Amino acid sequence: MGVSAIDLKGKLIAFEGIDTSGKSTQARRLVKRLSDAGHSVVSTGEPGGTHIGNSVRSILLSRQHESLLPFSELLLFIVSRAQNTDEVIVPALRAGQTVVASRYRMSSVAYQGYGRGIDLELIRSLNETAACGLHPDVTFLIDIPAEVAIQRKTTEQDRIEVESLEFHRRVRQGFLDLAEADPNAVVIDGDRSPEEIAEDVARYLQV
Repeated sequence: MGVSAIDLKGKLIAFEGIDTSGKSTQARRLVKRLSDAGHSVVSTGEPGGTHIGNSVRSILLSRQHESLLPFSELLLFIVSRAQNTDEVIVPALRAGQTVVASRYRMSSVAYQGYGRGIDLELIRSLNETAACGLHPDVTFLIDIPAEVAIQRKTTEQDRIEVESLEFHRRVRQGFLDLAEADPNAVVIDGDRSPEEIAEDVARYLQV
């Protein structure tokens, strides 16, 4: 079921990128900047964002679940997105708040589509239902080469972070292809200091 845009007074801003790109850092920085400027802001992220979403997150990222099938992985992300959209994002947008999300629908196409090889149209269809037809007003893709992402990784890597360099290259290319096709997506060079990246985001949003 879709959500009427007339009912949504707020704005949805999403940050996307491969693991360790710095998207969550930039999401937190933007939340603080907007809050300091007097805006009413809701912060969320995926997988997670709700009680059910956090339970799903623990399954998705635990290395104890390395046998998880790609399609099962996709469905779990969709479950998290559906809950997050219904419980967090839509109510906030209806209340006129700005929602800042670390990951949203673009991630599923990049990771489970380009990365895992699942049919892109199937993912888009599931996304459309789970997100109630919502699309971010703007998506910031914090782009870094897969090689840089690998170098940034800590010893505590989750189930997806431990994937091969080639996997992360495919995911990155997916993000770039999706951003190129999305008029509301902005690609930002993430191989710089967090301060420089944050200034680019603020300059684009004029905040």
